Amino acid sequence: MKSKNNLGLKIISLNRKASFNYFFDDLFEAGVVLKGSEIKSVRDGKVNISDAYAIEKGGEIFLINSHISSYKQASHSNHNPTSERKLLLNKKEINKLIGKMQKEGFTLIPTKMYFKKGKAKLEIAVAKGKKQFDKRQAIKRKDWNRDKARYVRKTS
Repeated sequence: MKSKNNLGLKIISLNRKASFNYFFDDLFEAGVVLKGSEIKSVRDGKVNISDAYAIEKGGEIFLINSHISSYKQASHSNHNPTSERKLLLNKKEINKLIGKMQKEGFTLIPTKMYFKKGKAKLEIAVAKGKKQFDKRQAIKRKDWNRDKARYVRKTS
């Protein structure tokens, strides 16, 4: 019997440093326009979105600096690994994102890439950068939680 926990999602790539470097405000799910050799590499899991971000160009949102490795079997019709990729969002969502980016100084950071019902999707976060002291507080909180768990284990 198949478990219902997965809900059709197969995570390809995670951006673990994003939650350490940014405060998240909203999360959006966007489709990604990919070429044939790009989707083959994505299915192989050869994707890196750790340094990526999204920008607005001409009323559309594009993913910049994401790295999808070239597909070995694609020979002459291979893609550029770091090219810009268009994100598929509703017009209302695009306008909301553009407004937040311009007014409030937020940026768009991809948090994870996954397959949903066979289609490649990207979760993007509307995020604001953390200062150095915020990062230190996060480290202290994480260390304290780890120590607290150790104390509980020793006493019981």
